Amino acid sequence: MRRFAPALAAALLALAASWTTAVTVTAQWEPWPMKNVPRLADGKVDMKGPPRRTPDGKIDLQGFWLPTNPVKHLLNLAADLKPSDVPLQPWAEKALQERIETNGKDHPGVRCWPSGFPEKLNIPDGLKLVQTPDLMLFLHESRTIYRQVFTDGRPLPKDPQPAWQGYSVGRWDGDTLVVDTIGIKETVRFQNMPHSPQMRIKERMKLVSPNVLWNEITIEDPVVFEKPHTYTVAYRRMPDYTLLEYICEDNREYADDKGRQKIRIN
Repeated sequence: MRRFAPALAAALLALAASWTTAVTVTAQWEPWPMKNVPRLADGKVDMKGPPRRTPDGKIDLQGFWLPTNPVKHLLNLAADLKPSDVPLQPWAEKALQERIETNGKDHPGVRCWPSGFPEKLNIPDGLKLVQTPDLMLFLHESRTIYRQVFTDGRPLPKDPQPAWQGYSVGRWDGDTLVVDTIGIKETVRFQNMPHSPQMRIKERMKLVSPNVLWNEITIEDPVVFEKPHTYTVAYRRMPDYTLLEYICEDNREYADDKGRQKIRIN
């Protein structure tokens, strides 16, 4: 099942290339080594060393992360699933096809509006995790967006005002961070898919090796999907990398008012 119209897919791929360039070519800070990480005799980070733990004994997920496959899930969240694993309700299937036929012209990304959740997890830019006992901060390089996951025991809000990144609470299940998210704006799209106020997203984040993070994501929305579906995104830790500021300054260069491709990447 296609998720993106060709023009929108091309636009996002071009943007992905620009994000990669922003990470690898330009710089806003001089290189500076991370502290409190195991290093080899030559000064490089020991990528095979044991995972760190925080003072309260939790596995330490802090650091700078990049998707192991930059565009796989950007173009299709369900890239690892069969179409039958993501069955849509009839009205949602119709809405998806209409969006594809109109080149996804109302997708926020073509006008450089914020990437919402869960699409933001699949954008191939830098992700910095900042971990405290009561809060996990997701700092996204692309468009300088943040997401808060509260781990202080609070419940989800009863009547949240819809937000681009939703509202998230988390808890630790051994060395796995379990996150529950609700309250995502209906403006938000992920691969042109519709969603309803009933959408709920559950994540299970864990290290599968000292420097590889898996995030198992389950999407539930009985108004849109006939059943929940789960996919996994993998990230690799990038030692000694620094988060850069990246702002989409010209929000009219990516698509015209009919959703047709009109890209200029400088």
